[in-house]
Amino acid sequence: MQLSTFIMILVSLFTLELIPVIHEAVILPFTGFIAYLSATIASLFDSTVQADGIVMRSLANGTAVKIMPGCNGVEAMICLAAAIIAFSAPLKHKIIGLITGFFAIQALNIVRIISLFYLLQWNKDWFEWAHLYIWQALIILDALIIFILWVRWLPSDDNDNDKNNEIPKKYQAG
Repeated sequence: MQLSTFIMILVSLFTLELIPVIHEAVILPFTGFIAYLSATIASLFDSTVQADGIVMRSLANGTAVKIMPGCNGVEAMICLAAAIIAFSAPLKHKIIGLITGFFAIQALNIVRIISLFYLLQWNKDWFEWAHLYIWQALIILDALIIFILWVRWLPSDDNDNDKNNEIPKKYQAG
């Protein structure tokens, strides 16, 4: 049952993301904010970096990266959201998981964008390889790790033992 719920939520959220009005009103402004935030952080140690819409650019050498759909962390967040929503847990814990997961995915994604921006300036082949193989996998892995940690964080069903700070019998030695 949870798997079918996960798949329905996943398909629904990906479909919602592709609706042109939502893409224009939500996804592109969000991606622009991610570009701005990435450029702002990079400008702390490189004053030649600026953001223009969804593009992060070096004024010193003209190198620029355009943050496209699939590179803004939204897809990883959709996967995480579908997993958390489909999982049987209290609403309060789902909300905490979604908020924490959003910030964790976006934090790693900003590191990704900044690192790729500088990698492109150093070597285009390494940029392509890191962009397509390393960072794609790491962002999805981030969502998976967040989900696993969230599941482990959930309170156990054995409330009596939790209240008394006792070790459940099934975990006691001998």
